[in-house]
Amino acid sequence: MNDLVIMHDEQAVTTSLKVAESFSKAHRDVMKAIRNLTAQNCAVGNMFDKATYVNKQGHEQPMFYMNRDGFTLLAMGFTGDKALQFKLKYIEAFNKMEQMIKEQALPQTPEEKLALTMQVTGRLDKRVTKVENTLHDMQEKAEVDESQRYQLLQARKHRVIEACGGVDSNYYRDKKAKKAFSEFGRDFKKAFDIPRYDCLKAKLFDEAIEFTKNWYPSFVLQREIQNVNAQTRLPID
Repeated sequence: MNDLVIMHDEQAVTTSLKVAESFSKAHRDVMKAIRNLTAQNCAVGNMFDKATYVNKQGHEQPMFYMNRDGFTLLAMGFTGDKALQFKLKYIEAFNKMEQMIKEQALPQTPEEKLALTMQVTGRLDKRVTKVENTLHDMQEKAEVDESQRYQLLQARKHRVIEACGGVDSNYYRDKKAKKAFSEFGRDFKKAFDIPRYDCLKAKLFDEAIEFTKNWYPSFVLQREIQNVNAQTRLPID
């Protein structure tokens, strides 16, 4: 009957084996009662932790760890004077174990308090650094969003039409601007080493807008535009 309550994963617990022994019940019946409890309410599952033990025959068998709440819920169904005495012993054992864990967790001397503070600060620093690195990676890899893509397309349209001589120019009115759009697209993708506009990294958006504003057609295309725009358009009756 020793060690009614033990420490497991830094909390006070007991086991289905110890409960079965203490209350003179078959372990299979205690296991069945626990499974019924966990099946009735998913929240109860947090009170019990599945585990295994090796029996006298050397075979691995299932059992459960349970915290104070799990034991209390399970033991509600145990009645009688003897059962009451064991419940009280368990409550006392839980209290003692939880107090021991609390005392072990709390720093006692100034040196221990300082060491704990440094340890907690170190953990926080690591978490902050990890979050910052994650955000940095996201920013580095993020591509332009829908609004930015629209702005880029509008800037491209404005610049290409301007390079053609405007919407009233011969080159644009003769529907030759497609050639200028194609050339801009090739230059843009080459400049930013991307296969499509929507692959542009968001961090390069401002640079892409600046590129678009300052883009000029190739010398050959500029001569072509100038020649077409210099032609006199005959009036159509």
